[in-house]
Amino acid sequence: MTATLTDAHPQTRRPDQRDAPPTAVIRRSRRRGPRVNWWMTALLLVASLTILVPLYFTVSMALKTPEQAASGTGFAWPADPQWENFAQAFALTDYPAAFMSTAFITVLSVLGALGASSMVAYAIVRNWDRKFFRLSYIYLLSAMFVPFPVVILPLIKQTAMFGLDNPLGVAFIHIVGGISFNSLLFIAFLRSIPIELEEAARIDGASTWQTFRKVIFPLLAPMSATVGIFAFLGSWNDFLLPQMLIADPSLQTLPVVQQLFQGQFNTNYPLAFASYLMALAPTLLVYLFAQRWIMSGVMRGAVK
Repeated sequence: MTATLTDAHPQTRRPDQRDAPPTAVIRRSRRRGPRVNWWMTALLLVASLTILVPLYFTVSMALKTPEQAASGTGFAWPADPQWENFAQAFALTDYPAAFMSTAFITVLSVLGALGASSMVAYAIVRNWDRKFFRLSYIYLLSAMFVPFPVVILPLIKQTAMFGLDNPLGVAFIHIVGGISFNSLLFIAFLRSIPIELEEAARIDGASTWQTFRKVIFPLLAPMSATVGIFAFLGSWNDFLLPQMLIADPSLQTLPVVQQLFQGQFNTNYPLAFASYLMALAPTLLVYLFAQRWIMSGVMRGAVK
């Protein structure tokens, strides 16, 4: 009789209670959250000091008088910051002229590196079955092991013969000299792009140039940002090539004109560091603008 009554009135549950997890499990899952790797965080904080400490030292020295810079360790913050050091450095270096010359070289170098290196990489990747292009890849790889000082003297004579002893010649050398490294980056990235995208464009009647310009090159945006930032830093901070190639002193770049603060027997450290900070500002702006694409380009180019 008891069994019959139990079967006639079975215990029922609401649908929202049928698969509900226990309350303890819910609380435990809420407590977990994202795990923090404290060892890695501490390591990154220590590594950041290698950037922050020299930057603080540069700012501190740029705001001191020559007497204050000559005494102490250099890390003490000046009691009376000398902001006029930036105005003096601006005038002594003829900053607008040097900035325009450096910017001209940098812009041409970046645009040339992106255009020339991407086309070279595209030709090698899509013609890998041909012996000539495989040998070209080996040639580009071997060119990275040639020290630049070995070829600097022939370059000086050749640029003078062709009338390229000016910022245009410096930009041209930067483009040609960076093809090896930049092309290898683009090659690694292009191998991850499906060839079916190009086949679909060719079916629609696109030529090889149209396929590269409208299909492939837009897909190279992450790696283009990486190559662009490398080309920017290499040309903006270059000292040796402009000093050796540019014959007109009025067309010299910022790293070269900053040499006037360093004499044979003394150095005006406050003005020198002030000029360094003014030359550093455009680099920081470019990096902050392009940093989100740099790691994306490197990682996508490393994994097929």
